Formats: sequence, structure tokens, C-alpha cells
Amino acid sequence: MDAIIHPPNPDRCSDRRHLIIDADDTLWENNIYFEEAFERFIDFLDHSHLPAPQVRAIFDEMEIANIRVNGYGAANFARNLTQCYHHLVEREVKESDIVHVLSLGQRILDAPIELLPGVAETLAELSERHELTLFTKGDIEEQRLKVERSGIAHYFTHAAIVKEKNAPAYSELVAERSMDPAKSWMIGNSPKSDINPALECGLGAVFIPHERTWSLEHQELRSDSSRLIILETFADLRQIF
Repeated sequence: MDAIIHPPNPDRCSDRRHLIIDADDTLWENNIYFEEAFERFIDFLDHSHLPAPQVRAIFDEMEIANIRVNGYGAANFARNLTQCYHHLVEREVKESDIVHVLSLGQRILDAPIELLPGVAETLAELSERHELTLFTKGDIEEQRLKVERSGIAHYFTHAAIVKEKNAPAYSELVAERSMDPAKSWMIGNSPKSDINPALECGLGAVFIPHERTWSLEHQELRSDSSRLIILETFADLRQIF
């Protein structure tokens, strides 16, 4: 990231705002567990000549195709791993092999919910001044359990889990919650799912980069909006709102 933008006179005022907040890799760690699972997969596959980046490129192509049908989540990630394993493995496939590959996804489901620094304190403060909405995508049951386990659900007046966070999904959320786009902001780490579609719908957006953001969520930030703020940490939101 080339620049961190701190507006000299940010949007902080006495009016209540609608703050729409992403979950995975904005409130708590998520992608690191998928990366760890993929590293174990690479070790188990033990391909004779394909390096890890090439295996990853092949796997990404499968994920992109399968997400359109099956969506996101650890269970679907594990199924995609098994497809990739069948496609690339150089030895006879045993049932125990598939059980092991599927277990890599199960480990993700069992991973702890590790809040990112400053999240709990910042939500506690923001929830006193503004209306907070949790907006996440993925498998509904998987995401619901993560929200419950996080210990921070009580700071939000509403939570929505959708299959895809695109411009139509934001427009539907705004209409459903009777939000004024001029007083509403999306906060997240993903240019593709959090920032660009929110700006497209007339919302403000606060980008908080995460160094381990999933590669398929990378995208150039829209540069045609005056309502884009880039912060270094989640705790910086207390100075903005």
C-alpha cells in the first residue's frame, strides 16, 4: 500500500452513522488458517516437479470455478483440495488419503477465533455512537458459528451473511436496513468484496489492509471516490468515527 490516508477533518460528528463491518480478516484472523492448510496439502501432495506456486495457481482456478456453484467456506475449500489432489497426485489414491485431505478443512473449522488487535475495545466505543452492522459472506452456518464464538456479537444491531458481497448485495442491505448511503460506511480488508462494491453503491468505505488477505480478494481500489479512507489498524476507526 503506497499511502495511508488520514483526512484532516474526517467524518466524525455527533450524528449516528451506519457502520457496516466485515468479519474475516477485519475483526478476526481467517485466511492464515487456510494458508496453513494449503501448506500441509503441498507437503502431503509431495509433487515431483510442480513447485508450490504452480500448484496454487491450479488450485485457484478450481476454486474460482467451484465458488460460483458451491460458494465459500472451509468445507468447500476441503472439497476443492480433494479435487486438486485427484488431479495432480502421482501415486495411487487411497481412501485414507482423501480422509486426510478433507481433515485439513476440518482443522480450519476447529481453529480459534483470534480477534485482531484493538477490535473489542474499538467496537465497544463505536457501538455507543453509531449503529453497527456485521456483513460477511460464506457458508451461513459456518459464519454464524464464528460470530457466536467471537464474543463480540452484542456490539452489532444486525448481522447479515450472504453468498457474495457485490454491489447488488450492498444495495439490498441498504434498502433492508433503511440506511442513508451518505451516512453509511463499509469497513473491511478486501478491495474486491468490501471496498469497491460499497463505493459503487454510494457508500463510504474504510480500507484496513491485512497482510494475509486471500489472493482472490485482491483488486485495485477505486480511485474515483472522495469517500475512501485508508487506515493502518482497526483501532484507528476511533479517530474517524
